[in-house]
Amino acid sequence: MRLLHRLLFDSPISWVGYLYATAVGLVWGFVWSTGRVERRQGLFVFRGMPARTFGRGGSCVGACYLTAQNVTDDVLEHESAHKRQWQHYGMLFPFLYLLAGRNPLKNRFEIEAGLEKGGYL
Repeated sequence: MRLLHRLLFDSPISWVGYLYATAVGLVWGFVWSTGRVERRQGLFVFRGMPARTFGRGGSCVGACYLTAQNVTDDVLEHESAHKRQWQHYGMLFPFLYLLAGRNPLKNRFEIEAGLEKGGYL
């Protein structure tokens, strides 16, 4: 089990997954964004995204944050924590996030990223 953990988390495998997710986020953001694109808190921030192209107030995909206009410093700090989760888990992250549930108040990844900064409290 320990070997599997070392292979999958914070490893070259998870890093490749993170880079792949970032590439997908970049393409998705450049295709759909109608607003300003900037680099903040280690994230590529895509504003002006149509609501159907992201979840809740915004979505982090790798190092990309996709949103309509939800870009306060607190939210970006919260999304930076999700970026670190992508780096740690790689492409397992979306599946683990889904298993953690849609309720942000019980989702361990949202709790870890900071519920208040994410606008959930």
